[in-house]
Amino acid sequence: MQVLSRQRGISLIEVMMAVLIFSIGLIGLASLMVMATRSNHAAYVRTQVVFLANSMAARMSANPIGVWNGNYNSTTYPVSSSSIGCGSGSACDAAELATHDQRLWSSQLKTFLPGPSASIDCGGVGTAGYDPTSQLAMQPPYGGSCKMKITWNEQGTGDQTKRASEPQSFSWEFQP
Repeated sequence: MQVLSRQRGISLIEVMMAVLIFSIGLIGLASLMVMATRSNHAAYVRTQVVFLANSMAARMSANPIGVWNGNYNSTTYPVSSSSIGCGSGSACDAAELATHDQRLWSSQLKTFLPGPSASIDCGGVGTAGYDPTSQLAMQPPYGGSCKMKITWNEQGTGDQTKRASEPQSFSWEFQP
């Protein structure tokens, strides 16, 4: 008499292989989530950079005499600030307002960006003896252009071709 062998159930090897394949899939999903989180953080930081640049441009457009006199020009942002000053209800001139704006902006740079540095260079107006106060009624607030550059350290975007903390930069030429 011949006995037919029928398989009744799943062998242990098949179960182990299914668990292994499922585990590899879960590890891949976890790494995808980590990379998405890093990319999301990098996009957040870049959004902050654009917001900060627009913030300083708006401050500069509100103080055209300070821009004309070169009070915003600096290659060493963030500036060291002992106090914010000039904003406590007392009147201040264009240079003091520019210093106030620089200190506030520097504080924001340090708060929102990892390892920030920035520079602003405005030029292209007037000649020797240029008096900005006489030009206020005759032309737009500023006839030159400003160049702003913000640099920060990117904290690992998930891109394997870049180093973990490669400096990133945002350059912008605008007219306040």
